[in-house]
Amino acid sequence: MRRTADMSAEEAAAALGISRATLYAYVSRGLIRSLPAPGNPRAKRYSAEDVARLRAQQEQRRAPERAVAAALDWGAPVLESGLTLITPEGPYYRGHDAIALAERCTLEQVAGLLWAGALPAREEAAFAPGPGLAALPDGAGALLAGLAPMQRFQAALPLAAAQDAAAYDLRPAAVMRTGGRIVQLLAALLGGEGEQPVAARLQARLAPGRSEAAALLDMALVLCADHELNVSAFAARCVASAAATPYAVVSAGLAALEGARHGGQAARAAALLREVGEPGQARRVLEERLRRGEAIPGFGHRLYPDGDPRGAALLRRLAAACPDAPAVARGQALVEEAGRLLGEGPTIDMALAVLAEALGSPPGTEVALFALGRSVGWIAHAIEEYAQGRLIRPRASYTGPPPAAE
Repeated sequence: MRRTADMSAEEAAAALGISRATLYAYVSRGLIRSLPAPGNPRAKRYSAEDVARLRAQQEQRRAPERAVAAALDWGAPVLESGLTLITPEGPYYRGHDAIALAERCTLEQVAGLLWAGALPAREEAAFAPGPGLAALPDGAGALLAGLAPMQRFQAALPLAAAQDAAAYDLRPAAVMRTGGRIVQLLAALLGGEGEQPVAARLQARLAPGRSEAAALLDMALVLCADHELNVSAFAARCVASAAATPYAVVSAGLAALEGARHGGQAARAAALLREVGEPGQARRVLEERLRRGEAIPGFGHRLYPDGDPRGAALLRRLAAACPDAPAVARGQALVEEAGRLLGEGPTIDMALAVLAEALGSPPGTEVALFALGRSVGWIAHAIEEYAQGRLIRPRASYTGPPPAAE
C-alpha cells in the first residue's frame, strides 16, 4: 500500500495536546506509526491517520454526545467494515488497489471480491443468471421505456421483488445470488439483455460499433463499486439491518444516490460540461459561475485533498481511448481551468459525465452508471450487515419544547 499522509513530531503532539515524550510513548506502544522522513532516513514523520483516530477517541471520552454527533458529518468511524479503505491515493477494495483493479478487472470480478472476499479469474466471474426484464409484469416495459434511467431503476426494483420469493433468504450465498439477479436487471434496463458481461451489453446499447467503450465502461463501474460509508451505503446498511431483502437495500441506496449532494453531482457535472460548449469557453463559464456564487460541480472531494484519484484515472484512460472526442477536449479544458481557479481536481462525477457524453449516451446515463456500479457495493454492505444480526438504531438528542403539563 502506498504511503499515507504524515506529520512532524511537533504537529502530531500539538494535534493531540501531548508532549513529544508522550508521542514517542504512543509510538512505542504501537498506537501511532512512525515513518522515515523523505530524504532523511534518520528523521521521523508520524501517521496523520493514526493521530486523527486518537484525537477522535480523546473527544469521545471528553464529550461522548458531541463526538457521536460530529461522527455523522465526515467524522470518526461509526461502524466496522471489511470492504473499502480510503487513503489519499485512492480506495482499496478488501486490500486491493481499486484503481489498479479498474485497469484490469471486470465488474463481475470485483463483485466476487466484495461479496465473497476473493478475486476470481475473469473467465470464472459471472453474475447469477436471472430473468432480467422477464421479471417485470406484462406491460411494464412500455411504461419504463419513457422514464429516465434512474427512474427506470427505481420503478422496476419493487416490481421484480414482488416476483422473487428467494430474495427473502438472507444467508450469504443466497444474497449473492439475489444480488446477481438485481445487477442483471439493472444492466438490462440500461444496456439491454443478453448473456454477455455487463460492460459488453452496455457498450452494445450505449456505444454501438465502438468496441473500445466496453473497457471504459467496466473501468467506470469498478471505480464506482464502493466508497466506504457514504450516505447511500449507510442507508443501504440501515435497511439491511432491519432484515429487509436485497431489493429493498438497493432501492434505499438508489434513493440516496440520486440526491443532489451524492450521485446527483454527476448530473450537475454533465450540465456544466454541456454549458461549456467548446474548450475555449471553460474559463469564462467557471468565472461566471463563481461571480454568481454558484457551486462548481465535479471538482474537489473532502476525502481527497489532492484530488480524487478515481476521476483522474478514468479521465486519463478516456483521453487515451478517445483523443478526438469533443467531450474529452471540453473536460480537459475544465480540469485545467478549475485547477487554476479553484486549486481542485476532478471527481469521479466529472469523469462519468465526460465518459457518458463522449460515448454519445442519453442524458442521465452518468448517474445510472454510478448506480449500476455502486449496486455491487450496496449488496456487499448488506451481506456484512445481515451477518451482524443487529438493528441500526441511533438515538436523537431532543431539542424540542419540554413536555407540556396536562
